[in-house]
Amino acid sequence: MKKFFLISSILLFLSCSSNLERLNEDQINATTAPADAFFNLALKNMSDLLSGIEYGATVNPWSNSRLLVQQISSVTYNEGTTYFINFNWNSVYQDVLINLKEGAKVIEASQPDSDPSSQNKLAIIEIMQVYTYSKLVESFGNIIYTEALDINNISPKYDDAETIYIDLLSRLSTAINNLDESKAAWNHDIMYSGDVSRWKKFGKSLQLQMGMRIVESNPQLATETIVEAIPGVFTSNEDNAKLVHLSSPPNTAELWTDLAVGNRRDFVGAEPFVNVLNELEDPRRTVYFQPVNGEYFGSPSGLVVNYDDFSKFGEIFYQPTTPVIFLDYASVEFFLAEAAERNIGAVTNPEAHYNAAITASFEYYGVSEGIEAYLERPKVAYTTADGTWQQKIGIQKWLALFNQGPEGYTEWRRLDYPLLVAPPDSFIDTVPVRFRYPISEQTLNSASYQSAASAMGGDLLTSKLFWDVN
Repeated sequence: MKKFFLISSILLFLSCSSNLERLNEDQINATTAPADAFFNLALKNMSDLLSGIEYGATVNPWSNSRLLVQQISSVTYNEGTTYFINFNWNSVYQDVLINLKEGAKVIEASQPDSDPSSQNKLAIIEIMQVYTYSKLVESFGNIIYTEALDINNISPKYDDAETIYIDLLSRLSTAINNLDESKAAWNHDIMYSGDVSRWKKFGKSLQLQMGMRIVESNPQLATETIVEAIPGVFTSNEDNAKLVHLSSPPNTAELWTDLAVGNRRDFVGAEPFVNVLNELEDPRRTVYFQPVNGEYFGSPSGLVVNYDDFSKFGEIFYQPTTPVIFLDYASVEFFLAEAAERNIGAVTNPEAHYNAAITASFEYYGVSEGIEAYLERPKVAYTTADGTWQQKIGIQKWLALFNQGPEGYTEWRRLDYPLLVAPPDSFIDTVPVRFRYPISEQTLNSASYQSAASAMGGDLLTSKLFWDVN
């Protein structure tokens, strides 16, 4: 009997041994993912980075944009408002660019020639890669680009910012031209629901934005880019590139997570921003902020003061579903007003585009009832508002870009309005004009870091980027 049992056990073992490898297979967690999963995760992660307000920017490089451009202030901890900041770009490379790259790899590995939607999917991924890299260049200057996302390269080199930007413009133009509106794209697309025509408008509007970025540093390329873009840009708020969130985690708005779930009692309107809203009796202040005893008060930037004395974020930013804007129609109209002033692309009537931009902002925030009276105010009307066209457009753009912190900061640097001063006891005595590189780069990628910093005149908050020539 014992002999029979032993022989049976051996036979059972031998019969199963060829399948032993399956014991190491994870039967619960996914080992592969569809391309649209990578793509949508990249969109959600980018949305979080654009809108989040994680203090100190230990993960998110753009958390402090609203603080730098003095739209808001922190009343408890003042490191961000006084520029003692540690920027970090790991989340951009790891959570956005890697996912976009992986999405493209899945498509390219799955016989894309047999799928008529593949070309559109790859073009849309390319548009988002250009968008993401452009934001890094506009923030840091020289960045890791041609050697980025290679896990086998632990010391990737940095590339020249202007060279990158020119390459991005070329990539963007090709991607837009590769979009075929007669064919499908994503079955699941949390930005535009697979609507190729709307992605094309976003691509063209991004092209306009990037062309205007370099209008002072490279006028010829800028003009060519802007002229190419204009016929296909956004024409209403319906075209806005925005991500609408869900009411349940983890797909909620990051700003809601930071403010409401985190119960943050640090962030209030900044005095320079709120004062202008008050001076112009701008109805958007009722959306941007909450009143204190019926009035709107902004905190002096950089000071530790009592939270309850100043206007905190408006109620819509305490909602989990509030959309995050990547690029909007109001910005496009401001760019067109500028194109008219610069005599680019046969665009005329800057006042009409300026008014259309402000109107689009009002309508987006649901306060359009007072738009006519607002546009007629002497300090708002294009013909009577103070200063040059740069000042008129710059101040109104600053007001419209409240919930688009990185864009508000970039456009303030480019147009140089409004005039902002550094708070008392700041790390430097002027408002920063770029982000410093992550501290990790100094230790983990030292040679490449030193080379990049040297090429830019130093890794400084005061080092102007190539497009910021004034």
